[in-house]
Amino acid sequence: MERYLTPSEVAEIFGMSRNGVIKWIREGKIKALEINDRWRIPYSEVERILSGNETVKQVAIYVRVSSNTQKGDLEKQLNALKEWVKKTFGEVKVIEIRDIGSGLKEDRRGLKKLIDLAKRRQIDAIVVAYKDRLTLFGFEYLVELFKAYKVNVIVTFNDDQKDYMQELVEDFDEIVKSFASRIYGHKSHNYEKVIKCVEDVEKNS
Repeated sequence: MERYLTPSEVAEIFGMSRNGVIKWIREGKIKALEINDRWRIPYSEVERILSGNETVKQVAIYVRVSSNTQKGDLEKQLNALKEWVKKTFGEVKVIEIRDIGSGLKEDRRGLKKLIDLAKRRQIDAIVVAYKDRLTLFGFEYLVELFKAYKVNVIVTFNDDQKDYMQELVEDFDEIVKSFASRIYGHKSHNYEKVIKCVEDVEKNS
């Protein structure tokens, strides 16, 4: 079944402005349907343009989950993205990067590796399943950073994830623990009380 995207969603994939996508539509560079006075672009059109991009020779696939209990989902993400990359770009060099940790953390090993690869001009594109796999906040800033190194960030799926609420709970847990640690210190009685409270909330959520 064909999936349709808004001009804004297509703009994110190609790292361009929404007006630029509208211009493509009017110039006939990309096919689109007008539904209720709104443009909708078939995903197959995005894949067609991406597959014709000869500059893409090396792709980094980035997958992330919040905790070790979600390792199964990590491999599902990876397999789905590998299939998408092969279908879209053909035989290109693929670098697989995995992270287990909150999307709020800025010091993730995998994220640092992505930035290092971009700086070294060793990749042409970064492929992720969802925007929040790369980061929960500041996605646009990261896109601009990678664009400065001529690396395109491609988000392949836009559907809601089933475990999204679980991710939010785990990230909330991470934030509270971090603040409690800074205020009280790891070994204080107050810190232990805060952590116990958070764990009780998690059990009942």
